Amino acid sequence: MGYNCVSLILTILLVVITWPVVYGNDATPIPQNKNRIEQWFNTNVPSLASRKDKLDPALLTAEATPRVRQNGRGDFNTLTEAINSVPVGNNERVIIKLGHGEYKEKVTIDRNKPFITLYGNPNAMPVLTFDGTAAEYGTVDSATLIVLSDYFMAINIIVKNSAPMPDGKRKGAQALSMRISGNKAAFYNCKFYGYQDTICDDTGNHFFKDCYIEGTFDFIFGSGRSLYLSTQLNVVGDGLRVITAHAGKSTEEKSGYSFVHCKVTGTGTGIYLGRAWMSHPKVVYAYTDMSSVVNPSGWHENTQTERDKTVFYGEYKCSGPGSRKKKRVKYTQDIDNIEANSFISLGYIQGSSWLLPPPFSIHREINPKTRMKMKVIVPGSKLIRGISRERKILMGLTPRIAAISISGFALVKASLLYPETRGLYGSGDSLETEKILLKHIIVWNLSAAAD
Repeated sequence: MGYNCVSLILTILLVVITWPVVYGNDATPIPQNKNRIEQWFNTNVPSLASRKDKLDPALLTAEATPRVRQNGRGDFNTLTEAINSVPVGNNERVIIKLGHGEYKEKVTIDRNKPFITLYGNPNAMPVLTFDGTAAEYGTVDSATLIVLSDYFMAINIIVKNSAPMPDGKRKGAQALSMRISGNKAAFYNCKFYGYQDTICDDTGNHFFKDCYIEGTFDFIFGSGRSLYLSTQLNVVGDGLRVITAHAGKSTEEKSGYSFVHCKVTGTGTGIYLGRAWMSHPKVVYAYTDMSSVVNPSGWHENTQTERDKTVFYGEYKCSGPGSRKKKRVKYTQDIDNIEANSFISLGYIQGSSWLLPPPFSIHREINPKTRMKMKVIVPGSKLIRGISRERKILMGLTPRIAAISISGFALVKASLLYPETRGLYGSGDSLETEKILLKHIIVWNLSAAAD
């Protein structure tokens, strides 16, 4: 495991802002104009504070007292150690911040450890890697990262399976990057690398946004019900290549994969959008840019021709040379506006009751040159390490700065002055943001890295 930076953590206990009530909306479709995606997301996946009456009660309780655990020259030497520190039956949001570097581990998050978040630096994304194969562990247990728990989140993380590409001769060469079997999981700005069976999207509702997934054959497979938004699907190698192998077994089963505003890229010309691994797969591509690597027929015809009558393969307003309908297999569904809405809204994964934006997304990542200006007003007493009742603080976030904790019911007005701002995960325009934070105490964790 290697680390090329020193993480500076400034952990501040702040109070959450009280906003007008805004609820997430399961019915509002994702707009066709990709420039409006972020506006749609911010409107329909607002902050926790504005959705208290709509979120799952267990999630609301967990998010009230989040805890930050540092990995990478921090509290733990390995990711496994950090996860082991989370108690069985955990009922609080635990954010594990990973320092940049490579973590050569096979990691499992058990079912009895919900509410875990893995969080990396968008400018130096940590890499979790292992070389497990089906021959050694079995297919679904070969994954580098196995998530069995509910309410999992990953932000700015790279997950790889470093086993070699299957050559058609070695038995048990399948090698998963990740298996997600927990319910209500979200992935933001993550990258998954593998070959055959990269992601086992196994069971439960899942949301992927701004991700990158690479593989060769059946590299998204399972019985999950997932919405993939603004995600690149990159196929490597030549010969027969298939993106999805959804394992739906009946029309009553509430599972399927919906790809919205995604990009299909890669090499060769033999790429298929999916195949009928089981009898009733359900896969939809909407507003997706398909390059010429997609086979003109679109979907792979199985030897079990009876499945042609039970598959649901939908395409809706896709673009690019690979989206042409002329030579598509006859059972491709060219779905209409009304039918499409159920696949291109949060209702597909019942997201309004559980999906939250990435933590720290309002405050963003801080770089070493950023200065933070705070005006702290503490009514009645000195609660802040001797800071007077009203005092302005101007500080540079450098490796030498000490951690400051603000506790108690203080009124805090903070401005972050960015020489460069990094958007939701790491890139954006210059910005000065000022917030008045009130009411409930949370952890605000700012990280500055030095070379």
